[in-house]
Amino acid sequence: MKKPFIVVALVAGLVIAGLLYWNSRQEDAPSTLILHGNVDIRQVSLAFDGNGRVAQLLAEEGDAVKAGAVLAVLDTRTLALQAAQAQAQIAVQEKNLLRLRNGSRPEEIAQARSRLAAANADTYLANQELLRLQGIASKTAGRGVSVQDLDRAKSSLQVAKARGDEQQKALRLAELGPRAEDIAGAEAQLQVSQAELALLQHQIDLGSLLAPADGVVRSRLLEPGDMATAQRPVFALALTQPKWVRVYVSETDLGRIKPGMGARVTTDSHPEQPIIGKVGYIASVAEFTPKAVQTEELRTNLVYEVRVLVDDGRDVLRLGQPATVELDGGVAP
Repeated sequence: MKKPFIVVALVAGLVIAGLLYWNSRQEDAPSTLILHGNVDIRQVSLAFDGNGRVAQLLAEEGDAVKAGAVLAVLDTRTLALQAAQAQAQIAVQEKNLLRLRNGSRPEEIAQARSRLAAANADTYLANQELLRLQGIASKTAGRGVSVQDLDRAKSSLQVAKARGDEQQKALRLAELGPRAEDIAGAEAQLQVSQAELALLQHQIDLGSLLAPADGVVRSRLLEPGDMATAQRPVFALALTQPKWVRVYVSETDLGRIKPGMGARVTTDSHPEQPIIGKVGYIASVAEFTPKAVQTEELRTNLVYEVRVLVDDGRDVLRLGQPATVELDGGVAP
């Protein structure tokens, strides 16, 4: 009966000893993970979308700029003259299209009718002259009128009839007005000219280099008079947001952090004014890859990049500045 009791007592003793050892390890393990790194921010190389000569630079190195601020301007005088020419051409085409849509004026129709009436009168006179000559010829057995006079009278009548037909068709066209195809063609030509003007205006707008976001000018790479291209940056802009501290965590501490974990960031310049942040990125691949065949010791030397995002409302952090990161409760979840 004593043997089972002894076994139970031994098992209980081992369990208690294990718990005491685990608690002592937990007490010895630091609750705060301290890491060291450098401040990092995004940078933008600003260049014009097209080619041209730099006319003005409106920012200096170190200037704080707001999103949408004009930083540089190209010489766009040639484009402006082309735009003015296109605008004048559009005005002419608009008037022409309006004329086609309105059709013939009443005065033009009245003028066409008058011309038709005159042509009909000429036809009547030519016909009367021919009848008169034919009557004389019939009474005199052809001796009172020459053959040439009769032929000339017949030709005059034919010419008068042709002119009358021409004036009749002209009156018809005036009454119908322009063809639908002519109006559509004028509209299409106007649209082409408007698109050309819009393109010129867009190119003029691209002559102003705008800041894409709030930031600080780090470098001024061109000067007024330089030729700018899409491949030649004019400014290097450091964005004020977002900012983060890039730190590296050893493989043994990797399990103690997780995304979203709260952090405090301090610098040598403001050691008593921590900046609140949080873990935003944990690399899934080691920064430096050891040999293919690893020993237990080599695996513990691996480091992983971690980015701690910070809300630097006072704008005290600078690019590359050393910083200390404290992660509270740096324990694996």
